[in-house]
Amino acid sequence: MTARRVIVSAYASDDEARILTYVLGLRGVTAAKALLERFERGRRTLRRFAERGRVVPELRRRGVTAFRELQLPPYRLVYRIVGAEVWVVALLDGRRDLGDVLLERARG
Repeated sequence: MTARRVIVSAYASDDEARILTYVLGLRGVTAAKALLERFERGRRTLRRFAERGRVVPELRRRGVTAFRELQLPPYRLVYRIVGAEVWVVALLDGRRDLGDVLLERARG
């Protein structure tokens, strides 16, 4: 199995920064560092096992099956496999309906 290149979009980088800033303020440095490591570990697994994530249910209901997600409760790392690359497009709170957010990002 060939390793894929994982690319993090500007949207996903901004999502991660917002989440980590929030956790830092709420629970401190140790919690923020632990969460960052979870995010990084999740991204690393996509290099070889990108197909393991499920299709985002909110998008599947709209007929869009190109986006997958890796669940990192309570967060969802959303990505798209494009040939030898994995594009991470969002890192969002899993308690939200992601359909509208992802469709907006896909358009522009």
